[in-house]
Amino acid sequence: MGSETAHTSAASSWTPERLQAEVDSRTWFHTIDLGNGVRTPGQKDTPAEVGIMRLPDMAGRSVLDIGAYDGFYSFESERRGAARVVAADSWSWNWPGSDARRNFDLAHEVLGSAVETRNVLVEDVSPETVGGTFDVVLFLGVLYHAPDPIGYLKAVRSVTGGVAVVETVIDLLDIDVPAAAYYPSDSLNHDGSNFFGPNPAAVEGMLLDAGFARVTRFDAWTTNTWYSIAPPSGPPQGVVGKVRRRIEQRFARPRSGRMVFHAHV
Repeated sequence: MGSETAHTSAASSWTPERLQAEVDSRTWFHTIDLGNGVRTPGQKDTPAEVGIMRLPDMAGRSVLDIGAYDGFYSFESERRGAARVVAADSWSWNWPGSDARRNFDLAHEVLGSAVETRNVLVEDVSPETVGGTFDVVLFLGVLYHAPDPIGYLKAVRSVTGGVAVVETVIDLLDIDVPAAAYYPSDSLNHDGSNFFGPNPAAVEGMLLDAGFARVTRFDAWTTNTWYSIAPPSGPPQGVVGKVRRRIEQRFARPRSGRMVFHAHV
């Protein structure tokens, strides 16, 4: 799990036409503005998403981006004035056929970035493997990929000197006590790397059990109703009708979505 630092080369070696052709030859998860009219065709519109990630002030601070993937949030942290940024990943950077690490390196070069890199599994994240503790730790879109959620969050806590920003899938919003849905096989988004969808109370509880002192939750930035039962044509009739209406109301509540949490040391 040795450390590494991606090299920085002169961006001028890339003409817009050559860079666009290279970008178009790859599969991108993040949408990254590389300048001169070249934007990576990401599966998600990360520039639009960043506004709802609740990122704290990063100016002059150290930032660790766990699960960096193509690197959008690492480079965004640098753009926001972070004094030091470390991008850490392993799963997406080493997955057979994935372009993620090549994409990161290309963006790093073209942007003239000073972001450091660490090729490390989340399970192995520690001050020793990532280069110390950080004022801000980004843990965006990773928790639901954890077969051991509390273990992952303990690793995050070990490198957090200020605040960890945790963004995750949430589920079981219709259950008020801490709970998590388990996704067997590839039942969530046809992706076998997804394991658990905790509800907000479970996320808060796990963060506190992992060693954080205080947790702030923000409103879900997206919600889904997984079960949809058509409303009755008229007022409920009799006991059966009233029970049916209660079931309809229950399952009309948002069931899942995504949410951001700030975990403070």
